[in-house]
Parts: sequence; structure tokens; C-alpha cells
Amino acid sequence: MNIIINGEQLSLADGLTIEAMLRARGNDPAVVVVERNGDIVPAADFAVTPLADGDAVEIVHFVGGG
Repeated sequence: MNIIINGEQLSLADGLTIEAMLRARGNDPAVVVVERNGDIVPAADFAVTPLADGDAVEIVHFVGGG
């Protein structure tokens, strides 16, 4: 399937969940916010929310500072 992640078109295996995609990219699901097709996906749903061909995903990382 082809999806867009943070503006970059990528080809991924069919049937990946958001959690699987995040882990494959090296992202810790506990420290990101994911928007799929304009809607925020609750972190509790990452493991059960499949991605589909044509999805547009934005991944935002929490950054600490001081």
C-alpha cells in the first residue's frame, strides 16, 4: 500500500497497524501523536487501527526542554 507520512509518500506492507508502522520506523508509540486523514488517533487505538492505501499520516514527537 502507498501512504503519505509527514508529507513523504512511502510504500508499506498491506495490513500494518499504526503501532506496527511506528515501531518499524523506530518511533516509540508512547511519545508520539498520530493524525490519520485529519483525525487524531488515540494512543490506545494504535495497535488496532489498520492503515489503508492512500492514508495521509502525520507523526508528531514530544520534545522536552527547559
